[in-house]
Amino acid sequence: MDKELGKILIIDDDEDVLLAAKLLLKKHAHEVIIEKNPKKIPFLMNNDTYDVILLDMNFSKDITSGKEGFYWLEQILDIDPSAVVILITAFGDVEMAVKALKVGATDFVLKPWQNEKLLATISTAIKLKKSYTEVDKLKQAKKLLEDDMNQPFKDIIGQSEAMKNVFSIIDKVAKTDANVLILGENGTGKELIARALHQKSSRQENVFVGVDMGAITETLFESELFGHKKGSFTDAKEDRAGRFEVANKGTLFLDEIGNLSLPLQSKLLTVLQRREVTRIGSNKSVPIDIRLICATNMPVHDMVGDNTFRQDLLYRINTVEIRLPALRERLEDIPLLAEHFMKVYCGKYRKQIKKMSAATLKRLQKYSWPGNIRELQHAIERAIIMSEGSTLNPEDFFFLADKTETKNESDDNFNLDEVEKNVIQRAINKHSGNISKAAKELGLTRASLYRRLEKHGL
Repeated sequence: MDKELGKILIIDDDEDVLLAAKLLLKKHAHEVIIEKNPKKIPFLMNNDTYDVILLDMNFSKDITSGKEGFYWLEQILDIDPSAVVILITAFGDVEMAVKALKVGATDFVLKPWQNEKLLATISTAIKLKKSYTEVDKLKQAKKLLEDDMNQPFKDIIGQSEAMKNVFSIIDKVAKTDANVLILGENGTGKELIARALHQKSSRQENVFVGVDMGAITETLFESELFGHKKGSFTDAKEDRAGRFEVANKGTLFLDEIGNLSLPLQSKLLTVLQRREVTRIGSNKSVPIDIRLICATNMPVHDMVGDNTFRQDLLYRINTVEIRLPALRERLEDIPLLAEHFMKVYCGKYRKQIKKMSAATLKRLQKYSWPGNIRELQHAIERAIIMSEGSTLNPEDFFFLADKTETKNESDDNFNLDEVEKNVIQRAINKHSGNISKAAKELGLTRASLYRRLEKHGL
């Protein structure tokens, strides 16, 4: 018999029953809490968690029907649907036992009980409680793993010096649990780098959990990351483990972390410092063991100077920093990337396109690719869909309008929005994506340039 039966709560209005049960169970349980008044159940359950609850079926106002027991059983399961409840009564019968099990009780014992029978029943219930918890986490982990398996283009492709440097850093840091911050423009493949770090780590057999911080609203931040208890807010219809809990023993990837407001940065920092989370609506902290990887396209070092990003949080998340080059900084990788995407989309759309002409490659390498690899991927997909031949030619990419190729034509463009967009893009290209230098060149503050980048989708 396991001598550590966890934490047990016993509710019965008979003091003799409470004392007898506690005397028996305290030898085998980690902790035994007894309570005469069932009205204290909501308070007890909202302030602590129990591995097993022993609940009397009949209290002083309702001697034999068991109605009070069923009422409090429903209250318990409403607060915690995964609660393991064993009903006890001196007037039990098969009909009442079946009804109790249908309502949600785990088991049913009669008073006076046999000690060995009661211990065996509680031991079985403890194992069931653990299985409930594991099933909850496994269901969410399974969904995330399935999503992970469906992610396209897992391989990181590149032979340029810039990418060789990235690969070298990955090899050095992957086996450690060091926090990593990945910096790079939109579309450069930051998530692929995060997944590569996970696959090469000692946590590779466990789940990789990715969270787009830019897509989480302020109101849902804590629920998504830390989890919630049923009823803790309007839409909380069931208990839910947050991303930190689901990622336990694995890797948690927080993308677009630079978009977090200062209040949310503070909440995140607290969790990272304490290495534990508390679900909304609960007072119980859950320890977490994760490998943290963050990414952003924002200049977080400059943002620290502007007091829009916490310096202590930056120290916490960037033990090692990886800067991903923009595609315009690794143009020699375009033939490899183009060949890869051609194979993928020819297979997807059942096209018999065999190659890409030299002139086409030359055109692709002349283009500045403001959308980086993601833009290249979409350009090749579109070209393959529209092409009717066996070779991709320059005219298949007619939709690429490189600002550097058409800057003379732009002189005739009097649309202020287009002119502003073109000038900003040229400044960004000139300074290789350095926002501070581009802003200075344009005579803008960094904040003003960020607003314009957002406005034009750059």
